[in-house]
Amino acid sequence: MNSRITGSAPAARLWKGPRIPVGRWGLLTGALIIGFITLVAILAPWIAPYSPYEQSLANRLVQPVFMEGGTWNHILGTDHLGRDYLSRLIYGARLSLLVGFGTIVLSAVMGIGLGLLGGYFGGRVDMAVMFLLTVRLSLPIMLVAISLVGLLGNSLGLMMLILACFLWDQFLVVTRSLTMRFRNAEFVLAAKAAGLSNVRIMIGEILPNLVSPLIVVGTLEMAHAILLEAALSFLGLGIRPPDSSWGLMIAEAKDFVFFESWLVNIPGLAMFVLVAGITFLGEGLRAWLAPDSSQ
Repeated sequence: MNSRITGSAPAARLWKGPRIPVGRWGLLTGALIIGFITLVAILAPWIAPYSPYEQSLANRLVQPVFMEGGTWNHILGTDHLGRDYLSRLIYGARLSLLVGFGTIVLSAVMGIGLGLLGGYFGGRVDMAVMFLLTVRLSLPIMLVAISLVGLLGNSLGLMMLILACFLWDQFLVVTRSLTMRFRNAEFVLAAKAAGLSNVRIMIGEILPNLVSPLIVVGTLEMAHAILLEAALSFLGLGIRPPDSSWGLMIAEAKDFVFFESWLVNIPGLAMFVLVAGITFLGEGLRAWLAPDSSQ
């Protein structure tokens, strides 16, 4: 009998399990990062070693355990008011994620609604929608946000609403372009022939076909919202003390940047990891959901 037939199969063919394409590693990495940070934020009351508001001036500016003079009682040290830095970092993840997610939900409602109207009806409705988009793109986000937050106040809900008013344009552009493509599709014409209203056609027939690209837009814009909140908090117009967000932690530590640089580096690194994770997740979803994705 031919030894080619009776011989054992090559080792590379013995593994029949699932494989993760190289192009999907960004998606996996981003999902793991976001999942871990979200889990930490949810379990904050149980895993934080101290209250994020508990002050002790006798223990102020204790260095992290990985630096000389550090102690395991405060793994990441304490801030200028003696508050445990690890606890504030854990609770800060809650507000940073809340701001990012809440802002994107509000901006998605605005952008998707306008995009459906403009793309479905066209004509003067579309002209009005495009005029609003032009006005939005002509406004510098940071300058106008600073002005509005400074004028109206910096409560959490109001800040998310203000940020949402400047982050709906990507949702509108994607929704409008795809709605214009689908409005003459066979399933839409069939729905019209069945007597469905325009609202039911837009929400029940067209919108479900836009979910995949809109999820990608939402992940990328969420990173933008978190960075904007951090910038506002750094300028004193974001989250109010004694609450903790990573942007506020950086703002409170800016006076010590030349003497105790770890006070800035730790929340800055945490924010970098979070934004990088969201970016990896968004880019991974874009590659995975692309029609011509073969990786």
